[in-house]
Amino acid sequence: QVQLVESGGGLVQAGGSLRLSCAASGRTFSRTAMGWFRQAPGKEREFVAAISWSGGSTDYADSVKGRFTISGTISGNNAKTTMYLQMNSLRPEDTAVYYCAANKGGGSRWYVPRRVVDYDDWGQGTQVTVSS
Repeated sequence: QVQLVESGGGLVQAGGSLRLSCAASGRTFSRTAMGWFRQAPGKEREFVAAISWSGGSTDYADSVKGRFTISGTISGNNAKTTMYLQMNSLRPEDTAVYYCAANKGGGSRWYVPRRVVDYDDWGQGTQVTVSS
């Protein structure tokens, strides 16, 4: 059974930092791009950042570029796959539930999908609240 488990969310003041983690298990994640999305109340789920399976390519939403950094180790069978999102200079508009997601795999080493439909497995989410 595939499991993506996020952690690290919480309440922080504007200008502060948080580091989200995602632990993935249950299938082979080699050649699997992974990403972070977020959803604020009353809004659609939106792309935040993605990393290719090689780690050699990353992509960010314009709203977080320069403030957030995605990183991780995407591994094959019986190895631990983890992903992180370092969030600095947080703003109240960053308040949302943050989700970890995994693509089905098989893309190029530079593939960094941005669409919700490009991802097959999702975590339960972790709440991030930024107070002004």
